[in-house]
Amino acid sequence: MTSDQIILFSLFGAVFALLLWGRFRYDLVAFAALMVGVVLGVVPSKDAFNGFGHPATLVVALVLVVSAGLVRSGAVFLITRTLVDSSRSLGGHIALMGGIGGILSAFMNNVAALALLMPVDIQTARKADRAPSLSLMPLSFATILGGMVTMIGTPPNIIIASIRQDALGEPFRMFDFAPVGGITAIVGLAFVAFIGWRLIPQSAETGAAGNPMAEIAQYIAELTIPAESKHIGKRLFELYETAEKNDVAILGLVRDGKRKFGTQRNTTLAAGDALVLEAEPDALDEFRSALSLDFTDSKRQDALHADAEGLAIVEMVVTESSRINGRTAQAIGLSWRRQTVLMGISRQGKQITDHVRKTEVRVGDILLLLVPQQNAAEIVDWLGGLPLADRGLAVTDDKKVWMAIGLFAAAVAAASFGLIYLPVALGLVVIAFVLTKIIPISEVYTHIEWPVVVLLGSMIPLGAALETSGGTELISRTLISVTNGMPAWGILTVLMVVTMTLSDVLNNTATTIVAAPVGIQMANTLEVNPDPFLMAVAVAASCAFLTPIGHKNNTLILGPGGYKFGDYWRMGLPLEILVVAVSIPAILVFWPL
Repeated sequence: MTSDQIILFSLFGAVFALLLWGRFRYDLVAFAALMVGVVLGVVPSKDAFNGFGHPATLVVALVLVVSAGLVRSGAVFLITRTLVDSSRSLGGHIALMGGIGGILSAFMNNVAALALLMPVDIQTARKADRAPSLSLMPLSFATILGGMVTMIGTPPNIIIASIRQDALGEPFRMFDFAPVGGITAIVGLAFVAFIGWRLIPQSAETGAAGNPMAEIAQYIAELTIPAESKHIGKRLFELYETAEKNDVAILGLVRDGKRKFGTQRNTTLAAGDALVLEAEPDALDEFRSALSLDFTDSKRQDALHADAEGLAIVEMVVTESSRINGRTAQAIGLSWRRQTVLMGISRQGKQITDHVRKTEVRVGDILLLLVPQQNAAEIVDWLGGLPLADRGLAVTDDKKVWMAIGLFAAAVAAASFGLIYLPVALGLVVIAFVLTKIIPISEVYTHIEWPVVVLLGSMIPLGAALETSGGTELISRTLISVTNGMPAWGILTVLMVVTMTLSDVLNNTATTIVAAPVGIQMANTLEVNPDPFLMAVAVAASCAFLTPIGHKNNTLILGPGGYKFGDYWRMGLPLEILVVAVSIPAILVFWPL
């Protein structure tokens, strides 16, 4: 080995060891390795930051912003609220949620897909009175499997496409991964839904999704029937089914500014009626979106949509010195002075019987406020309250749901047919989302996972240096010597197993950057088509099911599911074996040597 190869292999070894140790965050480890590589001369200074402008890095960042826009527009709620039912059997629920997760993660980042569906799954488990651990791990695995179907579903596919362009002059297209990834995903989803979840250890079933905000999460709130609502003329009880599905309790009705006596379940709804509700903020917003209801102050809501960069939901605790203490929102002119709508009040153990805006606020009350995005901190300061920690609450603008879906679908179609370069297409979608106020410009950068960007930007130059120095050729020659005399399927299997093993203990992005050039070198040495080797790396790098550290989705469910480190392999190991058994024949059929 040359001195450069020794240094680079030492750097990668140090990176892998530090990632396994977990003492330092992966982005710091990767960036430090890049800087050391530059100082030691194995990475040219002029190429040190090329990774941050690499198409793979840009696509990962843009996909996360687009995903956030699809959530804000209500596109995800549109799917989940019509399909999820807590009365289904566990197997049926897992099959349905896994299918939804798989489809979503094919067209958006699979981490974002899980982040969207995990609260729905936990809420469904609570309604069905079962431990969320029984369905969270299958959901995580399903979103990982679904991400293999398209180029944008998972970072390894994006990286593989870019590496192919650098090595062969042309990237993989959007759906080139679909034949192999789709078949593997379908078989994997079937296993997860009907067999895999039964392998989860019994000890993990006791894992509860602890919610530190549970004690203060329920608000008494009001939503108004708009003039053009299709619910006018219905009886109130006809909305109960939708309310129950969204975990919302309908407590009563306000008409002409006065709270009607009793539940009013048989009252015929009229324009301007306000429903008195008890719900968590996210459930309240989903219920509002499902029935196309207005906030109580609809005029102020329209003004906010017209004037503000975007809307934010803020939770604030009322203190002794708060301006609103002992007064009502209407009395202090909260709406006309500060363009703020009081959505709800959380008051522990006490029933609120008055109109929310006319309710006298007390010390200890928690207020749910709809505020202009750019003035949120200023309004809380003006009220003199204490803001609660940000829970990622957002306002769904369901009037733009089809616009968001249409823009995204058009971009995917244009990129799929080669009419426009994918990063450019996604960039145009982000611009359109901002201009149409689907997502506020102030939130664009908050939805990008910067540690992932730093990881990618740092590892890409190191991977390029390893290839330039001949390191990947050395690895490929070693693997070829080990597989000497094996049939093609045996060589691909060894490559997949090695890649999958690395991906289980390391970040799948780092694994892809190292393994993809090795696959190309193996193909060149054998004088065969490199595409099947790249496909094998793409599938193997994505399928990290043995540990909670191999894939971010597995890390996300660790706490909410109450899992232990050793719980994953019980369902993950047979799933990985199944993936290899299914994908190798599929690769040889659709991407022959």
